[in-house]
Amino acid sequence: MSDFMEREAPQDPKAFVETRLAHETHRLATALLVEAADRRPAVPRAALAQLRDFVVANLRHHHETEDELLWPLIAAAAPAAAQELAALSEEHARLDAALDRLAVVAIEAGRPARVALREAAVAVQEAVQAHLLHEEPVLFPVLREHIAPSEWDDFAHKVIASTPPVAGHLMIGFLDEAGAPAEVELILKGMPEPVRSLLPELRRQAASDLRVLRGNAA
Repeated sequence: MSDFMEREAPQDPKAFVETRLAHETHRLATALLVEAADRRPAVPRAALAQLRDFVVANLRHHHETEDELLWPLIAAAAPAAAQELAALSEEHARLDAALDRLAVVAIEAGRPARVALREAAVAVQEAVQAHLLHEEPVLFPVLREHIAPSEWDDFAHKVIASTPPVAGHLMIGFLDEAGAPAEVELILKGMPEPVRSLLPELRRQAASDLRVLRGNAA
């Protein structure tokens, strides 16, 4: 595991903590999709489809907000990083191609459909893993050293406001698995109050769906 993935010291800024947790949710979700595809037909098709749609929607949203919002912010604060950010955006484009394939895989009964889903899921998982290995050594130091808390809060607000409403309870479940309670609260406290009031139910729903995806009783 990269040094960047170790638990951060207390002085690490919110930008670093929130980004690390977001990346961990991507690792967890893509790995679970591969594992769940391997376990079909035991995993219900509806549960697989929900996780697949969550992975596609949230990965797209994440890298689109980086390209459109975060990279310009970083380039203004740390111009030396601009070339590396451009290379990361090229990787986002390649990830999009893998997401396009995953998005159209038919989730149906039978071995051919199962194999096609697993292959598409593996391609996305591998693309995410490789991309994060390139991105984190560039992004994390900049977030620690160059992005002001007010700038990050503005960016995070825009991200939350534009997050696609696709199986959002799964994000809560993955966040709880990825971080300590205090770390997760950093992200969740930025959610609108109507959503925060639903957190206990969202957590229950996520726990149930994740058990099903892992082949356990609901």
